[in-house]
Amino acid sequence: MKHITLSLLVFIMMPFLLLAQTAPDKYWIHFTDKANTPYSISQPDSFLSAKSIQRRINQNIPIVENDLPVDPVYIDSLEALGLDILTRSKWMNAVTVHADSIQMIFQAMNFYFVDSYQKVLRLKTNMADIVDLTKDVNSLSLTSSVSSLDYGYSANQIEMLNCHILHNEGYTGQGMVIAILDAGFRNVDTLPAFDSLWANGQILGMHDFVSGGDSVFEDHTHGMMVLSCMGGNSPGELMGTAPGASYWLLRSEDVYSEYVIEEDNWVAAAEFADSVGADVLNTSLGYTEFDDPSQNHTYADMDGNTTRISNATDIAASKGMLVVNSAGNSGSNSWFYIGAPADADSVLAVGAVDENGNYVSFSSKGPSYDGRVKPNVAAKGQSCAVEGTNGAVTFGSGTSFASPIMAGAAACLWQAHPDLSNMQIFEAIEMSGSQASNPDSLMGYGIPNLAQAHLVLHNIEYSEFNEEAFFRVSPNPFTDFFKLEMYSIDSQNVSVEMFDIMGRKVFSNSFNVNYPRYDSVTIDNLSYLPTGIYVVKITTINRSYQVKVIKS
Repeated sequence: MKHITLSLLVFIMMPFLLLAQTAPDKYWIHFTDKANTPYSISQPDSFLSAKSIQRRINQNIPIVENDLPVDPVYIDSLEALGLDILTRSKWMNAVTVHADSIQMIFQAMNFYFVDSYQKVLRLKTNMADIVDLTKDVNSLSLTSSVSSLDYGYSANQIEMLNCHILHNEGYTGQGMVIAILDAGFRNVDTLPAFDSLWANGQILGMHDFVSGGDSVFEDHTHGMMVLSCMGGNSPGELMGTAPGASYWLLRSEDVYSEYVIEEDNWVAAAEFADSVGADVLNTSLGYTEFDDPSQNHTYADMDGNTTRISNATDIAASKGMLVVNSAGNSGSNSWFYIGAPADADSVLAVGAVDENGNYVSFSSKGPSYDGRVKPNVAAKGQSCAVEGTNGAVTFGSGTSFASPIMAGAAACLWQAHPDLSNMQIFEAIEMSGSQASNPDSLMGYGIPNLAQAHLVLHNIEYSEFNEEAFFRVSPNPFTDFFKLEMYSIDSQNVSVEMFDIMGRKVFSNSFNVNYPRYDSVTIDNLSYLPTGIYVVKITTINRSYQVKVIKS
């Protein structure tokens, strides 16, 4: 099995004589306005779902003109000429069409509402960045997990981000919607790692923006493996970073295509994801090269504002979605930079590290051309546990897997802080990185510590992480259990004791913590205690803490 780095790019050529050379062909047609649209900003429920509208309300994002669909009269007029509408973009106010001849495009240019057109030229899909996707599972030992979930072979990639701490607190993505824009989701409807997604109604829907329709299970396996990094749930073998989230499966890329229609597909898919209420977008695609080397994007184009897909990515973020994208697998190639849309201002671009947190050479490098930190962060991207086509765990490498591992973890963090905006979550992830004080062009801000980000979003100052700190007991008052939260700078044994108001010890236990880490420890089976006031004493190597709690 192979992991394919998908590299796409749109090139625009305007001269008519050159455009007339091939038929049938595909063109991007841009409209002048939405002046006569039947849709209204004041009635968004006619083109946005309730969840999409609520996302905007939660983040104080106004509904504006680019939210309005393309004018249907303009669509009808083009179809009357015999043009086949392939994709439509409300954000760009444009459509992609299939024309049997250039004369049909010339006719379309006579319409007062057609501003311009561009030919979608042939694309070279980059098949050079092939990363080994096979490893003997039986030869590997399981990493022990401190989580309440049985991660199996996924433990390292989850615990590296301290995502297991969020899981232990009950944040596994419930209520969050993740849209995956990818190349296909072969056998997601039959493979065992996804049984729970189907049983619990967590697969919200599918759409194929390449071929049309809603069938995505017979196409490429890449999206299936990406999904397993987030939504996989095979206890003892494989677990995703967001097994409780819900998913839209959107096919935007045809890996065997020679045309850049896939970029238009991506824009349409992102707009669809917005309209159905997705919170997080994950994409493991990158756009860099064409068949004709003279038409390739240059590093100067990686400024976040040049390519169509990067502009669309920023628009997606402006709608309140958290957009996560793989940095690319070109780190060892002549083109070693990130591609588009990883260069976009508001995309969380994810590079790859190995099981020990070290940069791996295939991971694409930054910075962006205009000097911004790229990639933004890094996650495990070498020998990641993913679902195989035969239903067994296999191992794959590439930023295509680092990205969904991060995206699922980010969804869990956002679930824990639902009142925050996408960019507040984005910033918290960056600032929790292992290199936050000294970001570089290989791993950006480094490997995020989501447990630390979780506490920071609870208004704990970053400076407090320079020393051991006990943070809270929750819930307080409690009934049958409570949780203790602390951050340790030492590997140590921590004791917990409870005393009633007479000073009598009513509970005693201990637990181990590693360095450095945040721990949330549940003290349960306390129903035997009578109601009243108690003192909890936490003793570490360095100090002792006392907290008053109430049993209700």
